[in-house]
Amino acid sequence: MDPFQNPYMSLPGISPEEIGFLQQATATLKDENQQKYFYMVYANKRKNPQDMLIFCLIGTFLVPGLQRFIVGQIGMGILYLFTGGLCLIGSIIDLVNHRSLALEYNKKVAYESYQIAQMGGQAQA
Repeated sequence: MDPFQNPYMSLPGISPEEIGFLQQATATLKDENQQKYFYMVYANKRKNPQDMLIFCLIGTFLVPGLQRFIVGQIGMGILYLFTGGLCLIGSIIDLVNHRSLALEYNKKVAYESYQIAQMGGQAQA
């Protein structure tokens, strides 16, 4: 990847913390093809914090726990569903912390994408 052109800047709603994390994560990838492959996988799986805000709003007022199902926390999603978002308190907390919920999920996706990019690079070599 071109060091003067940061492809992560084109991702919607990306924070400086997320960019720094991604740059650290991809620093050990061997070649440009692995970095491009990482970017493709990561960009398709990551959650935009603004989208997470919409999911949290829907989870607060319509379907309790939707935001937890979206980020792969099935157990918490079921708990929110059956308890009305933990009596709305959990849903309101998720609404306030939607950015950290998205960042936590995106870090997990970055780790998975890194593993996939490394395996993809080894298969090509």
